[in-house]
Amino acid sequence: MAAAVAPEWATKEPCLMGIDEAGRGPVLGPMVYGCMYCARSYQDTLATLKFADSKTLKEEQREELFESLKDNSSIGWEVDVICPKELSAKMLKRSKVNLNEISHNSAMGLVKRALDMGVLLAEVYIDTVGDAEKYRIKLTEKFPGIKFVVAKKADSLFPVVSGASIVAKVTRDRALRNWVFDETAQNMHMNTGSGYPGDPATKQWLEDHKHPIFGFPSLVRFSWGTCTPFFNDAIEVTWESDELEEDAGSNGSVKRQVKLSSLGFTGFKRKSEEIDSSGKGRCKFFQARKLELVRKFQ
Repeated sequence: MAAAVAPEWATKEPCLMGIDEAGRGPVLGPMVYGCMYCARSYQDTLATLKFADSKTLKEEQREELFESLKDNSSIGWEVDVICPKELSAKMLKRSKVNLNEISHNSAMGLVKRALDMGVLLAEVYIDTVGDAEKYRIKLTEKFPGIKFVVAKKADSLFPVVSGASIVAKVTRDRALRNWVFDETAQNMHMNTGSGYPGDPATKQWLEDHKHPIFGFPSLVRFSWGTCTPFFNDAIEVTWESDELEEDAGSNGSVKRQVKLSSLGFTGFKRKSEEIDSSGKGRCKFFQARKLELVRKFQ
């Protein structure tokens, strides 16, 4: 697929960019980062287009503004959609990546994408995640030569960030409206409420869609603390390890089983011992057939 190319005007004169996110707090659905950019000379006109913080607008207003933004040849925009699976995987893996770092990386990815397209970025305005000054320094070190303005509630202060807020929010709303479940269980629905952890309708949806072995559908961010109480009585699952570990009591490396609890699923019951994958504790199916985990080399 051919790489995206910036509009001609964006490659010939200094540009402003705004970056904002939607869906940072909900336990359901993707988190979306959106950016909008325009020529610095278009800044005064941009202020007249009635962009506002997307949270202050009704859904139909956001949709209308997004369509007008898309049709405006003096504006460019991009999105980064981070699915629930990716969020959970990063936050639960052994070398954990917290939500602030995921957010920073997404925002920096949008800046890099614009630069790679040829956009002459001169200034970037962004809503803060964490300490505003530390974030600004981090961005400046990553992209020297660009002026970064990092501020709380930037989406209500700068029209270019308000536009980015609309891009992100509408993209997330549409993703949820058109969500197709990977799972094939019966009676699944999208009456999820707001998706925020404190919403009773969301909690009821989680209760209705939990499974004692497989957990939640892929719409859910497993890494959210909201999910943990739903699995106090879940069935513990033990997985073969893909890694060889040194066993001080043997003459070589042995394969071991890994429990979900060791990977961050704190709602599951723990046992103190690990189980040697080639010995006692393995499923009888594997013991009887003397089957062991092997690596596939390509």
